[in-house]
Amino acid sequence: MLDHVSIAVRDLAASAAAYGRILAPLGLRQLVERPATVGFGKNYPEFWLNWRPAMTPVPEDTGNHLSLRAPDEAAVRAFHAIALELGCKSAGDPGPRQAAMTTYFGAFIFDRDGNKLEAVTFPKKA
Repeated sequence: MLDHVSIAVRDLAASAAAYGRILAPLGLRQLVERPATVGFGKNYPEFWLNWRPAMTPVPEDTGNHLSLRAPDEAAVRAFHAIALELGCKSAGDPGPRQAAMTTYFGAFIFDRDGNKLEAVTFPKKA
């Protein structure tokens, strides 16, 4: 249903460097760099950072978050650990969760601009 998403960041260079590491366990890499935007993806840019130097950090209570698919639990754990190492804040440690229709394994972070992201993987059906 979705083709791509973008989030706003105050420091594009620092955010691009951080997200390069945070997204690597999910199989995403930097594919595009322009003066005011950086795109990450597997084969084409699916996740964009847009430079907004005058923005204030996003409040944590907006209710907005972006969920990115991880290949397995180890990738979810790595996403979370790397993000915390780089100054992001935990919004939910890695662990099992109950969604509306299934269980999954996920972790949540707030980046340095307040954007809430989740890494998620679903158990393989037997």
